[in-house]
Amino acid sequence: MASPVLSRELLKELRRIVGKGNVLTEAGDLLPFESDALTAYRATPGAVVFVHSTQEIQQVVALLHGDGIPFVPRGAGTGLSGGALADGAVIIELSRLNRILWIDDENRRARVQPGVINAQLNEALAPYGLMYAPDPASETVSTLGGNVAENAGGPHCLKYGVTTNHILAASVVMPDGSLLELPGPGSPGYDLLGLFVGSEGTLGICSEIEVRLVPLPAAVETVLAHFDEIEDAGRAVSAIIAAGIVPAALEMIDQNTIKVVEASTFAAGFPTDVAASLIVELDGPRHGLAHQATEVETLLKKNGARQVARAANE
Repeated sequence: MASPVLSRELLKELRRIVGKGNVLTEAGDLLPFESDALTAYRATPGAVVFVHSTQEIQQVVALLHGDGIPFVPRGAGTGLSGGALADGAVIIELSRLNRILWIDDENRRARVQPGVINAQLNEALAPYGLMYAPDPASETVSTLGGNVAENAGGPHCLKYGVTTNHILAASVVMPDGSLLELPGPGSPGYDLLGLFVGSEGTLGICSEIEVRLVPLPAAVETVLAHFDEIEDAGRAVSAIIAAGIVPAALEMIDQNTIKVVEASTFAAGFPTDVAASLIVELDGPRHGLAHQATEVETLLKKNGARQVARAANE
């Protein structure tokens, strides 16, 4: 498919909508937008447009739609799926829509713009004793809009679920520039919000997102185990789940990964002669959590762990 031609008139109108300095067309300016974090795949956009409001998104989308110009929404560009690539198309850049609109701590809800970063939201929620649970590895730089587009998860999705489990409503700019309000669970009719989350920008662009919040855990216990056989580590995972224990996070690291990490500047002191290491994080009320951690330690040892240790602090 041939790349679309962006006329002078189109670019002039885009600059009128968002401001002259918010439309990039020079090759050097477009270079950072050739890929997301999956840098193996690259495509040069025809232009990058920075938007600052729902109205600007609507006007830009309506203009591009009317001229038959394809467009791709983009947040922080931290995704690993190549979802933000735009070969000759216009990137609609949302990172400047970065306000937390309100926090309702009593009903455990918040409404944010799509450019809000995960970690910044949780920093704002901490004084209320609340958190937004989905925690992708890039949470210090990834945006909520990108999370919604990719249905992002993270280490704690085992207990708390992924993005779709925490989205209550959204304002979505449709491909023709119209605005659609998507209500959340409990609303009559089809679950359009569930359909939208994870659609990777193909169904519309979210301009506001309402998220569900959960209480910060009162306590955290972390257990580390090393195994000589990776199969034993797998059996230990099954044993923990079969015992009715739901860890906040449960991660396995194989020997190849351990060797790479220990040879890097991120070396953590893991033994490199083990087949696998298992990290089990538990959270919840202080009462009973230490006992649950002891139960996990017992299950790890029963299933062949060479060494088991509990973190002294969080």
